[in-house]
Amino acid sequence: MRMRTALMSAVATLAFAPAAMAERGADGQLNLIYWQAPSILNPYLSSGTKDLESSSIVIEPLARYNPDGVITPYLAEDIPTVENGGVSADLKSITWKLKAGLKWSDGSDVTADDVVFTGEYCMHPEGGCAQLSHFEGVDKIEAVDPMTVKISFKEPRPNPYGPFVSFESPILQKKQFANCLGAAAPTCTDANFSPIGTGPFVVTTFKPNDSIELKANENYRDPAKPAFATVNFKGGGDAAGAARAVFQTGEYDYAWNLQLAPDVLAGMTGADSKGKVVVAFGSLVERLEMNMTDPSADLPEGERSTAKHPHPILSDMKVRQALSMAIDRNLLVEVGYGQAGKPTCNLVPAPAAVASDNTGCLTQDMEGAKKLLDEAGWVPGADGIREKDGKRMKLLYQTSTNAVRQDFQALIKQWWTELGVETELKNVDASVYFGGDPGSPDTFQKFYADVEMYANNFTGTDPQTYLAQYTCVKAPKPETQWQGENINRYCNEDYDKLVAELGATADPAKRAEISIKLNDMLTKDSMTIVPLVWRGTTSGVSNSIAGEQINAWDSELWNIADWSRVK
Repeated sequence: MRMRTALMSAVATLAFAPAAMAERGADGQLNLIYWQAPSILNPYLSSGTKDLESSSIVIEPLARYNPDGVITPYLAEDIPTVENGGVSADLKSITWKLKAGLKWSDGSDVTADDVVFTGEYCMHPEGGCAQLSHFEGVDKIEAVDPMTVKISFKEPRPNPYGPFVSFESPILQKKQFANCLGAAAPTCTDANFSPIGTGPFVVTTFKPNDSIELKANENYRDPAKPAFATVNFKGGGDAAGAARAVFQTGEYDYAWNLQLAPDVLAGMTGADSKGKVVVAFGSLVERLEMNMTDPSADLPEGERSTAKHPHPILSDMKVRQALSMAIDRNLLVEVGYGQAGKPTCNLVPAPAAVASDNTGCLTQDMEGAKKLLDEAGWVPGADGIREKDGKRMKLLYQTSTNAVRQDFQALIKQWWTELGVETELKNVDASVYFGGDPGSPDTFQKFYADVEMYANNFTGTDPQTYLAQYTCVKAPKPETQWQGENINRYCNEDYDKLVAELGATADPAKRAEISIKLNDMLTKDSMTIVPLVWRGTTSGVSNSIAGEQINAWDSELWNIADWSRVK
């Protein structure tokens, strides 16, 4: 483990070295299009990837991951390890040194106090932090001196790279967010929409669920970067429109997350295309989340989709298992992704060392699914819809608005109807669905539906933080402004204990064994998560852009400071 960490650090300093650029802003405007429009620029108040992506070019972490999954320093001087003294021999603390001369975009100094404050912000007991899993096991965070931060853990932490690592856990400016702790966090609109950062660009105008205008950060640490003077970050529309804007009209330089059927994408990228498709396989899994709580509108507001009321249908393991068995994942891949997708039964499909050999869901078994529902007491009524104790088997199945996802919904509804399940479909604009607005009834965190579908992944190649999302305490609820990463409200004391054990385990083989157990507990053993497709990260980039390196282990915009226009 220690040798591997040291090697990763060494490789990070050599690999992906950016090319020198002539002059900051010399290449004019960069045009980005994200058909899922950003709603907020504070990733601690949203777990929507669109919001994390957009904020990543403004606010930065101490370290992040490159396209090989190697941790590399950003605001930190280097990567702390046991060998260089940055990680204590007992593995109970990690000490980070900031790079010298770092400035916020307003010209003030970046100090250790900003890092300490960011930890307080996310871990505040009265707040709701969407990235709390990054701070799993943290005891305290303290400034050793103005340039040094020490993070102490309650127990030995063989993988201490959770807090302030990756685009999910950036540093906030203490001065700007000082009055935004706890329950006040969502009320700080100016800070949440226009954070002062250290990244290559600064927000000039932000229209939530629409667009962002940015300019080059005059105080960025490399005086020759970024090459672009301004960024037009357009949100909204659909994946097909975003693809056309890069490949056909050339209006935009980069289109994120081209979730399109293979034939549609192929039809846009012929010999005369103005751009190319870039794909990388990481850990992105399209899946169904089964709500373990009751989302009924008949319940009082504040009690829907909370632990106070178990789900009247999906609390039964046999029901969840039957719903999974009825799905033909191979057909979903064929229809939705082609070679950019693979059927999977795992929440953690990669790296190979931590991927379960669970393949039991890969063959559709409609008759077996019907038998399970019979055993669970759900019997077909006169119209074919199953009933039990006078209650119809009816489920609301929601996802974001996207052609591929609506195709998936239609197919799964067809299979579930054959099973005897009345299935109502709902799709929500992605900007709202992934937006994290505590006042909206349609966010995926609030989960006012029985089943919902989406995809996300973990940063780096270690799934510890990702698996820690499903501990009991991280279920979204009113007390946390509906923030939280445990979307389906799964709660299992044995799971929580195993997460703690993973955090304290150093041996790589044992860590892999525990990670696989945790994956199987969520999928094969409980079916609270029903994986469908292991997706490649697929985007489009203009032929006129140099320096772009698609990254499945961190933000796709991780090295935007190195992008330039081909002359």
